[in-house]
Amino acid sequence: MTEPARARAVLSNEDFKLLKEAVRFYLQQNEDSPDSTKYSNLYHRLGSAAGR
Repeated sequence: MTEPARARAVLSNEDFKLLKEAVRFYLQQNEDSPDSTKYSNLYHRLGSAAGR
């Protein structure tokens, strides 16, 4: 019986940095949006994930 292949990361640290920059740009352009809090939280989570 063989073991399943080891899980690999889907996103790299560079991907997190790019996504964080895109979310930051969105926030600047849409700061009055009702969803701005959700995007702000995402921005901070992406920053935490990039530091790992």
